[in-house]
Amino acid sequence: MQSDILIIGAGMSGLTAARTLAEAGRNVTLLEASSRVGGRIHTLREANETIELGAEFIHGRPPELWSLIEEANLETYELDGSMLTYEDGRLQSRDEEEESTPILDKLESLPGPDLTFAEYLTHHPIPEDQKQAAIGYVEGFNAADHRIISTHALGLQQAAEEAIEGDRLFRVKDGYDRLPQFLAQKFTDAGGTLALNTLVERIDWTPNHVRIQAQTNGRPITHDAAKAVITLPLGVLQQNSVAFSPTPDALHEANRIRMGNARRFTLVFREPFWKHLPPAGLRELSFLLSFSSMPPVWWTPHPASSNTLTGWVGGPRSEALANLTPSQLSEAACKTLAQIFSLNPADIRVQLLSCHTHDWQHDPFSLGAYSYIAAGALDACSKMTLPAGNTLYFAGEHTDTTGHWGTVHAAIRSGQRAAQQILQQST
Repeated sequence: MQSDILIIGAGMSGLTAARTLAEAGRNVTLLEASSRVGGRIHTLREANETIELGAEFIHGRPPELWSLIEEANLETYELDGSMLTYEDGRLQSRDEEEESTPILDKLESLPGPDLTFAEYLTHHPIPEDQKQAAIGYVEGFNAADHRIISTHALGLQQAAEEAIEGDRLFRVKDGYDRLPQFLAQKFTDAGGTLALNTLVERIDWTPNHVRIQAQTNGRPITHDAAKAVITLPLGVLQQNSVAFSPTPDALHEANRIRMGNARRFTLVFREPFWKHLPPAGLRELSFLLSFSSMPPVWWTPHPASSNTLTGWVGGPRSEALANLTPSQLSEAACKTLAQIFSLNPADIRVQLLSCHTHDWQHDPFSLGAYSYIAAGALDACSKMTLPAGNTLYFAGEHTDTTGHWGTVHAAIRSGQRAAQQILQQST
């Protein structure tokens, strides 16, 4: 099959690039290995609950994401409510000001060579409780290993978050997947071709020609085009799941970036039983932090009415839950929640209806949660944005150069950038 441009991957970056190019009049084919669009946005609906298995939050007010939400006429709401902590056997309210660890603010203007966060803590010792809180935040938020992640990247991220009010969190009321579905519709309305269940196996390219060998529902198929935008997740690129000939420089740069791991799961209960327990803050519970527990982070979609609690652990600690089944996760979670809420595990089990999770780490189409930057590798992202022979273009949250790695808005921005690179070259 012949197209002007091929897009590999129908996550938010691929959909954005595909829509932009199709609306500019290009003949575009979008190839997606799975049976749905959205990539690491994956929404499940059960009874009256909207459950996010992947990306969930809109972080702050990034313009490229909000303009799309408004265009799609999606209703959103801002999370508020109480933040509580469980430590030393006590459940208590946490001040808003404590959310941002002061040590991270210092990284915004950090001089000297790039260090890992662990090295930085060695050179700048702080009290042990603050140190563990900082490590917990860095690993949990970034799905990263604090012994690897770059302090320069953390500083850039901190400044980038402040610029968009990143401490504010929003959700799409009807589910985040409405956004990629909207983009896919706009793409096909503009004449684009969407091919689901199409697994790309090999990409051969020379200047201004790309040949892609794939399997569609198990049948071999070949696609040809002048250019291709590669939006495969970082973990898939690093696994060499797709063979490139010749190997573009971007793949060498991809191996310098790290793919983070995280485990999240959502428990659906008969009722929000925690609202009837002390302390009073549980009635409007938003986030619950218990760094010594597994998982260490819980949240509800408050102020939305919901009977769900979502558990989260990022970074190396997520390995403890990596291979657990939903039933095993449920059992472990009931024990943890029983300790936090001073209840008998049986009292929580009787309330539990279901547990939902997706194993992004072992999903062959993601192979991880989202990217983070290793010390000394901050330039790898910008190098990945350079076209290979004006023929291959790489996009995805891991190619962001503005400090927003791991976010939906970074993916959108990268898709816009790749599309503009092609369009500017054509004029």
